[in-house]
Amino acid sequence: MIKKIENLTREELEKVKNIIAEAFVSNELFHNWGPPEYRYNDVLTYMRIYVDFVYEAKELYGNEDLTGFIGLEDSRNAPIWPRLKMLLRMFVKMRPSRINSLMEYARQIDNSSAEYVKNRHFDVLMVCVDKEKQGQGIGRQLVEFAKNKADEAGIPLLFETDMKQYAEIYEHLGCKLCNTITASNGVTRYSLIYKGES
Repeated sequence: MIKKIENLTREELEKVKNIIAEAFVSNELFHNWGPPEYRYNDVLTYMRIYVDFVYEAKELYGNEDLTGFIGLEDSRNAPIWPRLKMLLRMFVKMRPSRINSLMEYARQIDNSSAEYVKNRHFDVLMVCVDKEKQGQGIGRQLVEFAKNKADEAGIPLLFETDMKQYAEIYEHLGCKLCNTITASNGVTRYSLIYKGES
């Protein structure tokens, strides 16, 4: 059962942050930071900050044993204060070159889903499964949970990924590829949409 993650102890939240951060070390988004062993600490720092944002925004969902996670944001209720706190933490804890790299990439792919973001929708902020639990259907459960939430609300669900294989998985699970943009760092952003059962 997937449910909102809240009221975690500090130790539980640290465990969640570590699981998610470890899973993103090999993400294509960070390829220009160097090989995985070189960028490891920088990616962990960024992803831990990002997980704090998703958790504090009350947009983090997961399974009961905290091995699978999805961030899900309703565009109508996107919180501002947690996002500002995330930016502040980035400036305090990250190297300026890493921040500049992320900001430049974000600027270049900003309009990748422009056609769909004008109206209310759900944004999938991340999908993550503990590296030790992958291949057990947890990712599918997380995606189906998000699709059900979108169906209940009657609004589209947007997925964005920098990994071609994940884009293909989302397509296999009923999403449609609506756009791709390749930034100057060579990373391609794949934008997909799930429009519901209609």
